Parts: sequence; C-alpha cells; structure tokens
Amino acid sequence: MSGTIWAFKVVDRKVFIGEELRRPAVTGGCNEPFMGRFWCPEKKWFRKTPCPFSSRYECLSFRWQCGCLD
Repeated sequence: MSGTIWAFKVVDRKVFIGEELRRPAVTGGCNEPFMGRFWCPEKKWFRKTPCPFSSRYECLSFRWQCGCLD
C-alpha cells in the first residue's frame, strides 16, 4: 500500500478524483456528481441527494442567516 489518501476536490474548473483529473459537470463545484452522490464543497463531503440551493452564493447566504446546514 502506498499510504496516500484518496481525495475529491474541485479547483479552478477542474475536478480532481485522487490522482485523476476531469472537467466539471456543473459550474461552481456544487452538486458535482460522482458515483450516485453529489459533492458539497461547503461540507467537503458527498450528499445522497442534490443540494436544494441554486448556487453556492445561495448556500452561503442561508448559512450566514441561519448558522448551519443540515
């Protein structure tokens, strides 16, 4: 085993899945699909369902007003 940790991230219109690189399927990095799950950049984890917010700004506005996400 190599000892490296597998990571998923969206940076500058690029999606990194471990060492692999691909173009994003959506703009802004929110709800990026991967194996039946949806990436949430705010939580830095996958959701079972797509995020209900229409943009990352709407998500941040909700967080600022309410103080949390589910």
